[in-house]
Amino acid sequence: MNAPVSFEALDAWLDANADALDVDQSRAPEILPQLVRSGAAAVGVPEALGGTGGTIADAIDTIAAVAQRSLTAAFVLWGHRTFIEYVLQSDNEALRARWLPPLLAGEIAGATGLSNAMKYLSDIEPLQMHAARKGNAFMLNGSLPWITNLRREGFIAAAAFDHNDGSPPSIFAIWHNVPGVERSDDLDLTGLRASNTAALRLTDTVLDDTYRLAANAPAWLARVRPAFLGLQCGMSIGLAQRALLATLDASKASRESIRAEIHELEAKLAEQTAQLKRGVLDDTFFNTPATMFELRIALVDTVTHAVSLEVQATGGRGYLRGQSGVARRVREASFIPIVTPSLVQLKTQLAQHRRIAAA
Repeated sequence: MNAPVSFEALDAWLDANADALDVDQSRAPEILPQLVRSGAAAVGVPEALGGTGGTIADAIDTIAAVAQRSLTAAFVLWGHRTFIEYVLQSDNEALRARWLPPLLAGEIAGATGLSNAMKYLSDIEPLQMHAARKGNAFMLNGSLPWITNLRREGFIAAAAFDHNDGSPPSIFAIWHNVPGVERSDDLDLTGLRASNTAALRLTDTVLDDTYRLAANAPAWLARVRPAFLGLQCGMSIGLAQRALLATLDASKASRESIRAEIHELEAKLAEQTAQLKRGVLDDTFFNTPATMFELRIALVDTVTHAVSLEVQATGGRGYLRGQSGVARRVREASFIPIVTPSLVQLKTQLAQHRRIAAA
């Protein structure tokens, strides 16, 4: 990165609060200010645009570093930083000029909202949001059942809409303060409860082109999907790294029997991390999306194995409240396969790819 970023204070805060962020919804307002204050949200954003410089690979590393300490905070950072990436990759310069500064300052929370769109791009499900032309603007309707970082203090969320006139689907940035935008109560999650995760409904919401991130959703989504999934994979990498590091806290006797497995998995994770960053930077994942789907699936297996090794190494101590973070990491690891696109959805998509290739 071109500008130094220090996460020392953020690391200490996450270590002290990770368990509370996982189980207590009332702690949600605290996360984004901590992330922004540390500079985490600005990594990979050009200095000329107010960021700290670096690449999308540096942003992936940053999300991984946060995930080592709290998947809840990493989930929030993924949502916020991914929306920032959408703004960076949008052709709408007016939208970028208006919204990038408050996003980087943490004055408003960015929410991806494009899980439905990414599934649409992969022919997994239809779009759930609909747009109708209204003069020089659009009337928007529909609902999305699960979006993270819908901060009650203020948010802007991306969503994909089909059009009733037959034109290509497009992507709009939905500001919370626009009439017809309704945020639900927080979803009653098993963990990650301070992540401001809720449903979003639009009822006759009117927005003009100044809120449109992309006029041709399929083409634009294909371009941003590597960053979307790459940043998301940062959560898997960080959680697996922390689980493997935690095995070092176990007694030597506990570690010894699984030492070879630990070293083998460390090497595997390092190679997967390098492959992820190469693929995002050199357009491999843009040109061959199936390669990225396969890596995302492989990282789920790595996380599962890493947490299992931590459980084995920690033993009964990990089942005592307050003695270690192993119980929380087991819950966090159970979330990795279901975050959109889920493991089942990716496997379905890969099977379709293989059938087409065989035909």
